[in-house]
Amino acid sequence: MRIGLDAMGGDFGPKEVVAGAVAAREYLSNGDVIVLVGREDVVREHLGENDGCDGIEVYHAEQAIGMGESPVDALRTKPKSSIAVMTALHRHGELDACISAGNTGACVAAAQMGLRRLKGVHRPGISVLAPTFAGPLAICDCGANVNCRPINLYQYGVMTSVYMKAVCGIETPRVGLLSVGEEETKGNSLVKKSSELLRADPRVNFIGHVEGNDLLRDVMDVMICEGFVGNVVLKLVEGLGFGLIKGLHKQLAEAIPDQMPRVDEALGALARKYDFNQYGGAPLLGVDGIWFICHGASTHCGIQSAVREAIQFAHRGVNQQITEQLTGR
Repeated sequence: MRIGLDAMGGDFGPKEVVAGAVAAREYLSNGDVIVLVGREDVVREHLGENDGCDGIEVYHAEQAIGMGESPVDALRTKPKSSIAVMTALHRHGELDACISAGNTGACVAAAQMGLRRLKGVHRPGISVLAPTFAGPLAICDCGANVNCRPINLYQYGVMTSVYMKAVCGIETPRVGLLSVGEEETKGNSLVKKSSELLRADPRVNFIGHVEGNDLLRDVMDVMICEGFVGNVVLKLVEGLGFGLIKGLHKQLAEAIPDQMPRVDEALGALARKYDFNQYGGAPLLGVDGIWFICHGASTHCGIQSAVREAIQFAHRGVNQQITEQLTGR
């Protein structure tokens, strides 16, 4: 398997991306390669003594897309960017997967234009595993599609259920549809029509409407919503977790200052448990290929985890299963 990695992407690329690639070699089997795509001189400088090591290759891309650039405009004016080059390599069969912590919109646009969609899929969606107090929760969509139709939300439920079963080992993932109340009569027309589609498919373990306060409770494994809302919810969950830990640390420092070494150790372990880097990247479900999008602030640990997730995604045939579910063949 050949895994493309955007060396120039993210807040800490290329340093952390290259370090993550080197660390991820432990997940590679014989013949597997991580291809670092970016400015060759810069990438090799960060590789240092690891330049030329087994499992790592470098492919030159002279341009990079900034985090704040317009996705479509950037892809049009920067055809030699790492994101565009990596997608083209995937399309031509020279890569089996792409991973980037760069501009999310550019990643989505490049994947949709360059790889197209799986048969039966109307719109791809980003499915993110968010850390909650009850364990990981898959949220789809988290930013790929902010103008959804009912068929999109229904397919997010189907695709993310397949993903959670194949990769996370949950036999019948519980699927909830985010709304303003758990009653079927509540919600806008998008929610109501999407609910009808989800409820009509016996292959989806649809538990009905869920509310914002259900996010941190063990009531579902998959939460479905439109991309705008999903992205806001994801950032809220991330901020809440770290905010609570920080607040708890302050209170304990005042109450039991003599016990702070033990408190720091315990809270450090808790922070690592809810760190998004542990979950790696998020798959763009529905594209005819494998595209993982990482958090912009990913460290080398996050990049390493994303490589692990991409390999599992490929080996467990997630795309094939999605196609079978949506087309019946």
